[in-house]
Amino acid sequence: MSRILAIDYGTKRTGLAVTDVLQIIPGGLTTVATHELLAYLANYFSREPVEAIVVGYPTNMDGTESENMRHIRPFVQKLKKLYPEKQIVMQDERFTSVLAQRTILEAGIHKKARQNKALVDEVSATIILESYLNRIKR
Repeated sequence: MSRILAIDYGTKRTGLAVTDVLQIIPGGLTTVATHELLAYLANYFSREPVEAIVVGYPTNMDGTESENMRHIRPFVQKLKKLYPEKQIVMQDERFTSVLAQRTILEAGIHKKARQNKALVDEVSATIILESYLNRIKR
């Protein structure tokens, strides 16, 4: 089998998470500067089998697309063009940043580390991936 990779896309930083090869356990991978993201993914895909990419789909409280979709949509189109063999899926990411901050707090991570936005992005990507896995297993 192969992995599923999740992306919490941001204009400055992008959080990444990935499953094990059995697609059971999601875990944080890293946070990458967004301008380096495509190069990072190409390198990662050359080393690891990935069959699907889950991209966070940001929406407002009323269910409409958030402003960030104007950046995400072109990125997803690039992914589809570069990796036509990979399944690319959008996953609702409402409240993932709040949940990520709460998870980090509950994990007992010190205040200085909690302020690390890169860590929040990575944990957010993990929550997006976990949500996707829960959705497909239903």
